Amino acid sequence: MIRIADFCDLQRVLEIYSTARKFMSENGNPTQWAGGYPQKSLVESDIESGYLHVLEADGKIHAVFALLPNGDSVYDKIDGKWQNDEPYAAVHRVASSGELRGAGRKCLCYAIDRYGNVKIDTHRDNAPMRHVLLSLGFCECGTVTIENGEKRIAYQYARTK
Repeated sequence: MIRIADFCDLQRVLEIYSTARKFMSENGNPTQWAGGYPQKSLVESDIESGYLHVLEADGKIHAVFALLPNGDSVYDKIDGKWQNDEPYAAVHRVASSGELRGAGRKCLCYAIDRYGNVKIDTHRDNAPMRHVLLSLGFCECGTVTIENGEKRIAYQYARTK
């Protein structure tokens, strides 16, 4: 079950992000979430705004992601070309505890099922996420520059009508 997170979930969510940072660092992607990203304050902001979602199974949270139903201004400029200019949802900060196989995929499918037009970005070295995105039908559209000035590979899933 996927649901909107609340403040009771905060500690578990922070644990999952810590696990994800460790996994990325140990698997060829040490810089994407360096410095403790996402910080507790950002996670709290995601909860307050209703953007943070969790994947629960057997009474335990296994994955987390931010889902912005009205897009994100970071995607206004792209070095490349989006598949379309239609309204879209943006997905950020997808992380899994590693305890439930396919958890990240389930989070992305949730966004696709609800919005049909979804944009996301990831670090060039995040091979697992890049693989999942392509396997779900996301197209690589170019690169975007995130808030800290770093470049990320931009993907879009655009459901055909």
